[in-house]
Amino acid sequence: MFDIGIQELIIIFLVALLVFGPEKLPQVGKTLAQWMIEIRRGIQNAKMQMDQEFDEAEKKTGEEAGNIQHVEDGKATDDSDSGKKKDGEKDGEKDGEG
Repeated sequence: MFDIGIQELIIIFLVALLVFGPEKLPQVGKTLAQWMIEIRRGIQNAKMQMDQEFDEAEKKTGEEAGNIQHVEDGKATDDSDSGKKKDGEKDGEKDGEG
């Protein structure tokens, strides 16, 4: 996440020790840890919600696209006609058979 080495962490710790003192430093550390946990949870929840909404939007656009005529292999096809029989076909018979 951040490119912080051991030297930077030591400097941050020393500055925090000077600012807050040895009595309050553990309490400050706990508070910061709780904030970080809450921030991570919030980010994770936001990501999950966005993923769900994107999935719903994809399903909706996919359903709409299925109802629109589209071109495949040089032929215009309509998904709504996929279950219909071709002209001249009888039940159980295909072209050239029967």
